[in-house]
Amino acid sequence: MAEGISRVAVLGSTGSIGRSALEVIAAHPTRLRCVGLAARCSTAELESQAKQAKPQWIFVADDQAARQHSWAGLPTETRQLAGDEALERAVQANDVDIVLSAIVGSAGLRSTWAALEAGKTVALANKETLVVAGRLAMDLARDRGATILPVDSEHSAIFQAMQAGRRSEICRVILTASGGPFRNHSREQLEQATVAEAMAHPHWSMGRKITIDSATMMNKALELIEACWLFDLDEAQIEVVVHPQSIVHSMVEFVDGSVVAQLSPPDMKLPIQYALTYPDRLPGVAATMDWSQRHRLDFEPVNVERFPAIDLAREVARRGGTAGAVLNAANEAAVAGFLSGELRFTDIVPSCRAIVEQHHFEPSPSLDRLIELDRWARKEMARWVCT
Repeated sequence: MAEGISRVAVLGSTGSIGRSALEVIAAHPTRLRCVGLAARCSTAELESQAKQAKPQWIFVADDQAARQHSWAGLPTETRQLAGDEALERAVQANDVDIVLSAIVGSAGLRSTWAALEAGKTVALANKETLVVAGRLAMDLARDRGATILPVDSEHSAIFQAMQAGRRSEICRVILTASGGPFRNHSREQLEQATVAEAMAHPHWSMGRKITIDSATMMNKALELIEACWLFDLDEAQIEVVVHPQSIVHSMVEFVDGSVVAQLSPPDMKLPIQYALTYPDRLPGVAATMDWSQRHRLDFEPVNVERFPAIDLAREVARRGGTAGAVLNAANEAAVAGFLSGELRFTDIVPSCRAIVEQHHFEPSPSLDRLIELDRWARKEMARWVCT
């Protein structure tokens, strides 16, 4: 690392995680410096970010969007990369210490993989990397000396709470879920759910795909699978509870019955900062608890009939192998179908289950095979949507 400064590449910089990360980096100029920015197609916002952060490079995944933008305001010290291989080389360069992986979906897998291959510290917000290729990614990190630090608020909370005891003393982990906008909806109401209703998350401001995942609780399902790989847990060691206030971000229960929780207002800047400055804690830019006010913390079990994604995730976590890649791809395609009006809300999870169950399961796939099955599952979901 540079003397006292961690050099950070922010992948997915124009999304909600990326924007929050740039706020954190700007607030700690003596500890953090942005050296690279990558986005899918939001060229105007990316150029604006580059003017502020003055990174060494930027990258746009959408070639057409990149060509159509003039880039007249790009800082002279910032170069524009072209092609996926150029991005992979950039995150592996010696002048990058931390790669913040916040590209939504399986699209973030290759760049995250490249960072792990180079032994980087990866601040992981792209849960799909571990859902799709958990065993391969964790093995690669271990073999190359890379470090994976969680950015998701739930996994950051688990990571922090685990430090209260030894790994062998952990009994179980409790993932908390807000329940989304449909926590109390009946089956009949869910069948009529609109995109606008599903997008109305009660606490978090997220992108369209993740917000729909929260409404189906597929987001929590994917987090359950991610937690298995990230913390070397069996799925039976992970409970999911609904916590509507979104203040307790997750909990760890130890063998003596002690439960350690991490609490904070729902603000992603806190877990982002913890990942970027770990093991240090610095004054933060995130909102803090106002203890002069009355607070209420409610917890309730998940209604698995209303939210079948949780049981599906448990089955996928137990199987491992190719199941995670197929589930993730099918869900991404199903969410796109719902957003375009071609699939009902209540068909998202059942269609994912059908595709997972019909795929040719392999217990020890290669990365190339996982990518092939990703494409296959999307095609299968396209046929499901068309019918």
